Amino acid sequence: MGWLGPEEWAAVALSLKVAIWATLLSLPPGVAVAMALARGRFWGRGLLNVLVHLPLVMPPVVVGYLLLLTFSPVAPVGEALAAIGVVFAFRWTGAALAAAVMGFPLMVRAIRLAVEAVDPKLEQAAATLGASRLRVFATVTLPLILPGVLAGAVLAFAKSMGEFGATITFVSNIPGETRTLPSAIYAFLQQPGGDGAALRLVLVSVLVATGALVASEALARAMTRRGGS
Repeated sequence: MGWLGPEEWAAVALSLKVAIWATLLSLPPGVAVAMALARGRFWGRGLLNVLVHLPLVMPPVVVGYLLLLTFSPVAPVGEALAAIGVVFAFRWTGAALAAAVMGFPLMVRAIRLAVEAVDPKLEQAAATLGASRLRVFATVTLPLILPGVLAGAVLAFAKSMGEFGATITFVSNIPGETRTLPSAIYAFLQQPGGDGAALRLVLVSVLVATGALVASEALARAMTRRGGS
């Protein structure tokens, strides 16, 4: 299998699967929440802002435990979802959910900054020409905030690839099912002679994180240039 062994490849592949699904599924609500926080004036806006950013300041283990309490098969929500075939606890889908929750604040913050950089007069001008709110968003707002949306997606993807505390608390560390890249590193460090495999996976994690940061900075610069023009 080349540089990485079969078990290491399995962890990398699962992490990519989890991170991609977590990013894709959280992107639409991330854009909606960012728009609401940047443009909305409604009761509870401050509370929504706190709830969105809470995973950033809470210990990841606490987030994972709350997810377990909510989506466990014996909990009301988890039981109702299990009845229709949707199970999160101790499944890779749960790892994706935990990763999405932890990456959501980073995504929302990047998109919100992009929305706030858009001149509202551009949107107002389109509205005065008869465009609906949905058309204004699709033809004016979204193209202008696209670098921020992409930057938020990249940051959420990188956070999902590196998520450990919430994931291992919610879905455990099951080989082939929930053992993501960070969980595999932890598992290898507990095994005699596993240092080499752990180091290789650490290098993969560093490369992914570095690539994400470089891409995010490039998108931020593109957004700044677009805002200046």
